[in-house]
Amino acid sequence: MAAFPALDALIESFRNRRPIRAGSLIMTVYGDAIAPRGGTVWLGSMINLLEPLGLNQRLVRTSVFRLTKENWLVAEQVGRRSYYSLTGPGIRRFQKAFKRVYADSNPEWDGKWLMVVLSQLDQDDRQKLRQELEWHGFGTLAPTVLLHPQMQKVELQAVLQEFDYQDEIIILEDMGEGSAATRPLRLQARESWNLPKLAESYQSFLDKFRPIWSHIHEKGEPTPEQCFQIRTLLIHEYRRIILRDPGLPDDLLPGDWAGSAARQLCSNIYQKVWMGAEDHMNEVLETADGPLPPPNNKFYNRYGGLSGLN
Repeated sequence: MAAFPALDALIESFRNRRPIRAGSLIMTVYGDAIAPRGGTVWLGSMINLLEPLGLNQRLVRTSVFRLTKENWLVAEQVGRRSYYSLTGPGIRRFQKAFKRVYADSNPEWDGKWLMVVLSQLDQDDRQKLRQELEWHGFGTLAPTVLLHPQMQKVELQAVLQEFDYQDEIIILEDMGEGSAATRPLRLQARESWNLPKLAESYQSFLDKFRPIWSHIHEKGEPTPEQCFQIRTLLIHEYRRIILRDPGLPDDLLPGDWAGSAARQLCSNIYQKVWMGAEDHMNEVLETADGPLPPPNNKFYNRYGGLSGLN
């Protein structure tokens, strides 16, 4: 395999992370690579795919078993082999999440807000729903009031229905319609979403992956296995940040917002390695019917359209 010091350092950093959170990486691979290609693979081939990243057989098996118990994955036994795929709820959750991961820009803001009031819930239910809404990008305006500049009411109602809270929550729409992104509003955004901490996460991402981009730019496309490793760690790290990012309009963000540079870097690298990664998975991953099927059409819409198609 061609020398790639920046990738070696990236893999070593991931291997040394404690805890290593193998389950999270496995879900990254399912969401990014397996779901668009039929969604099901043989566990043994998944073990072979992830071993070079530092996930040994025992760790992968234990993590997959845990993900199955948590209703993220479901198993199908064919002979002596186990084949795993995302569950229905797992697919829906990842469709929402990965839509944000592969967006090429934030949607324009029309000045409207979606606000929810949690005061009618008891403390435990309030905390559970708050965590879910924060995962969807809501910020805190007051202890029982959260707000979002982009989410539509129908999307919020779908979340509330999952928890059976649709009759317990006050929803206010169109607050601040047509308002400009004034200085007080920008300061409030900074407080409600802890933008400085989020910016630090984006800067760390840039520091990790700029050497990867420099190497590719100077040396050319890596090997298929290296492409898979880069793509997997790239999306894994970016996903962990973007899902904490509310997707605030540019008008509410600092002018030197690191998230913009991180999004562009992620897109640039992905465009360079996605095809090689697909070639590597063709060689390693197996389904009950043999090789993986080709990606679905939606796969090619990522980052505004994947280039380099045959």
